[in-house]
Amino acid sequence: MSLSPRVIAFLLAGLISASTVAFLTFVEGVTNNMLFVVGVSSLIVSFFLILYAIEFLVFREVNKMYKTIHKLRIRDFTISRKSIIKNNNPFKKLNDEIFVYVARKQKEIEELRRLEQFRREFLADVSHELKTPVFAAQGFIHTLIDGAVDDEKVRDKFLAKAAKSLDGLDALVKDLVALSQLETGEIKMNLESVDLYHVTLEVFEQLEKITHSRNITLKIRSDQPGSIWVKADPQRITQVMTNLIENAVKYGNEAGKVTVSFEEEKKHYTVQIRDDGPGIPPEHLSRIFERFYRVDKSRSKERGGTGLGLAIVKHILNAHKSKITVMSKIDRGTTFSFKLEKAE
Repeated sequence: MSLSPRVIAFLLAGLISASTVAFLTFVEGVTNNMLFVVGVSSLIVSFFLILYAIEFLVFREVNKMYKTIHKLRIRDFTISRKSIIKNNNPFKKLNDEIFVYVARKQKEIEELRRLEQFRREFLADVSHELKTPVFAAQGFIHTLIDGAVDDEKVRDKFLAKAAKSLDGLDALVKDLVALSQLETGEIKMNLESVDLYHVTLEVFEQLEKITHSRNITLKIRSDQPGSIWVKADPQRITQVMTNLIENAVKYGNEAGKVTVSFEEEKKHYTVQIRDDGPGIPPEHLSRIFERFYRVDKSRSKERGGTGLGLAIVKHILNAHKSKITVMSKIDRGTTFSFKLEKAE
């Protein structure tokens, strides 16, 4: 049997009133009229005070707890921490503390689920990426073992293809190791003064063959002509520039243009690598720095690469206390940008 707040308040008020009248009967000089007035007044006052305490201080907060449970069910975790600190109502504080605790645990569970999903995708991607060169090399070698080795032309052709597959496998393993070491902090950045202008020219020379085959024009644009001295790890920042410029060349339009620009600020240089290619669809922009993520898988395979380049770039720049950003418009091109501290 459930009792409403009013019934509970009335019963308790009646008990208080009866107790008060009973005590007053032992006091000399108290008349029946006085007992009646005291009994009625204590009944009324006690009723409203108890009703207020039950209705507003208990039942209302319990209802809020039910609302909190409902919010948790629909995963609405919006709450101000200040409201918990400022509020003196113990029920309210308890309600909010429970909400914050459960919300935090729920977010931790969701993060663990996200990481588990990421782990599964990563293992699937690694398996796929490793399987391709291994199966290719395996096929060529088994063909030679089965008798093709006696044909000199076939032998040389298949050995070259097997070697190319194994070179790709070697590059993938090296990138995986480098990425793992960057994520765990095993690789430390040896910061020193680096001329980024000179590094860019060296990268242009390394990519001369592919830029010539695709008729790509490489340009440097700078507010300050000459050397661009920044604080960076020479080997790692060269890796960053190589990855970004090579991607711009590979995925830009044929007979297009790739521009590397340096913009001087008070304490930093802003570096931008821009191409005039087909661009990256908006739905892919937030994921292109994930390991093995490819916008166009078939096109990416044709261009080569391990699928880890941008992930490595991101972690190297994070280790330089910098952040890489990307802007892209369909049929207008893509721009990657980051900042590096000036060298003294």
